[in-house]
Amino acid sequence: MAVNVSEDVPVPTSTPARISRVFPWVVFALTFGLLLSDYMSRQVLSAVFPFLKDEWGLTDTQLGSLTSIVALTVGILAVPLSLVGDRWGRVRSVIVMAVVWSLATIGCALATGYGQLLAARFLIGVGEAAYGSVGLAVVLAVFAAHRRASLTGAFMAGGSFGSVLGVALGGVLSVQLGWRWAFAVMGIFGLTLALLYWMLISERKLAANKVDDDADTGPKLAAGQQRARLRTLFSTPAVVLAYVGGGLQLFIAGSLFAWLPSYFNRAHGMAPDKAAKLAALFILVMGAGMIVCGVVTDRVGRTRPISKWTTAIAFAAVTLVFLGVAFAVKPGGLQMLLLAVGCFFAAGTTGPTGAMVARLTHESIRATAFGTYTLFNNLLGLAAGPIVTGILADRLGLATAMRYVPFVAAAAIVFLILGRRAYPASIARLDAAGGGKA
Repeated sequence: MAVNVSEDVPVPTSTPARISRVFPWVVFALTFGLLLSDYMSRQVLSAVFPFLKDEWGLTDTQLGSLTSIVALTVGILAVPLSLVGDRWGRVRSVIVMAVVWSLATIGCALATGYGQLLAARFLIGVGEAAYGSVGLAVVLAVFAAHRRASLTGAFMAGGSFGSVLGVALGGVLSVQLGWRWAFAVMGIFGLTLALLYWMLISERKLAANKVDDDADTGPKLAAGQQRARLRTLFSTPAVVLAYVGGGLQLFIAGSLFAWLPSYFNRAHGMAPDKAAKLAALFILVMGAGMIVCGVVTDRVGRTRPISKWTTAIAFAAVTLVFLGVAFAVKPGGLQMLLLAVGCFFAAGTTGPTGAMVARLTHESIRATAFGTYTLFNNLLGLAAGPIVTGILADRLGLATAMRYVPFVAAAAIVFLILGRRAYPASIARLDAAGGGKA
């Protein structure tokens, strides 16, 4: 029987006694730690931009391409490798991916020119391609559904915190030891965490602690069906609009990740290490915002899930206003305040849109669903942002290029509004079709 399309059935707050209360948090901590490593390896490059520009004479377009190649590779490979994770084993996939990106990061330290560094960055993207989707699926499997937006926001905030550590430590290590050591340290850290993951988490432990609450809160499978069909990844307008709206909003985050250190270096005349530290502070603010926005979304949408769309729209609107004004005013205290507010909400849509993707897809293909989400996040956001901003910077100057970045939020708002309108009918379609048969 169909449920009220604007409200989900209440989620049980207790789990069977056999399920450990500690193990889920061990899973979250180590999976989150590897996400830190993921983004430390990815974003340490931003801290060494000035050194590469001086030593190798690279253009802003080339520097932007070194960032975008990772996100582009992640976007292209996210879905097929996430599907492998769903079929082969999510824990095994996590460990292999972490080893690959860590070794590739060490390879960046050995590069002798732009071509070799670009190839190493490509391999980082191969290793990281499905980590966000598979890792998030691992985390959500051992926690109750009513925590989805909070957990998604907190998990994805690891990208911001990892970027903070990568940029800040990268800037310090580059000044003190040379830019090659910045890459080497990040790679060693990732290998260490991969070893801990292999020692403490297994497919057997994950299965024993799985919280199976999709019977109440997600699409249903047909009788005798063990896995949802892949076409259900796009079976409703609402889930497609969540992919697109969330991806467009991350164009802004991707640009900020890549170019804030250089912006402070050029527009404010700061030394590279000081610019990296300041940029890291703003990225930290972004990560805190992702967590807070996720928690707010869960509380607002607990009894009326459609409200999660409303919070995403509000977060994008605040980003548009504050960052739009921030990059239009002169450098100074007012600009810093506006940047702080804008950065706080810039990636706040990840919690609500991620929760919507989880709600509109079945757990059996959830890693693949988040792989699809990652595809849109990277192709529309994290890959497009750095390279497009770099191209504009070569033509107009970086300060002018950054003024255009916040306006992408307007497009995100349009798709999120359309998603909110489509959500009730999409839920009704899933209920009527039994989810897996759609």
